[in-house]
Amino acid sequence: MTPSLVSVFAALGDETRWSILAALGDGDASASALAERFPVSRQAIAKHLTVLAEVGLVEPVRVGREVRYRVVGAELNATARRLDEIGRQWESRLVAIKEIAEGL
Repeated sequence: MTPSLVSVFAALGDETRWSILAALGDGDASASALAERFPVSRQAIAKHLTVLAEVGLVEPVRVGREVRYRVVGAELNATARRLDEIGRQWESRLVAIKEIAEGL
């Protein structure tokens, strides 16, 4: 099931999670590796990764004994498409309002 935009944006509303997602854009990483890049514990990073995974933005991948996380590009793209659709709807509404206002 595709997560709702509200769930996705709630997950991304945290600056640390946003930064983690951006860091994973550079490549897969474990919670320990990410913890070295952020001023929070590995446990905190793991909790943030769980939230991101719950909305489908990242997924865990076992590599030997290590669990690495990677961005789910398809979900990011789906989120962008849904947001773009909302933007187009608002744009058409604003154009209609402008036309009405100019006709007065």
